[in-house]
Amino acid sequence: MNQRRVPDEEPPEDADRPPSRSARKRTAEGLQRLGERLLGLKPQQLQRFDLPPALLEAILETQRLRSRAAHARARQYIGRLMRDIDPVPIERALAEHAPDFKGRNVKMPR
Repeated sequence: MNQRRVPDEEPPEDADRPPSRSARKRTAEGLQRLGERLLGLKPQQLQRFDLPPALLEAILETQRLRSRAAHARARQYIGRLMRDIDPVPIERALAEHAPDFKGRNVKMPR
């Protein structure tokens, strides 16, 4: 009596479903890592990108922070702001000009 019934129809395609929580989280973490790469650039280098004013201001402010906890919160905030823009042009510009953008080594303050 515990036989599994085989459905007659195929399940709906995944394209109709919203992304899973894990997929959304992976995307958000990828954007946060991209934001961390931007944190390593000098302010003059950041001007080359067409960044929204709020994102540029958040990056410059985060570069001034010294508290480890504040730096972590600011990185999450930058990741949140990155969700509202298209990351492809930024990734492309970073890849094309990688030798030009040596910037600073971003280390979390201790």
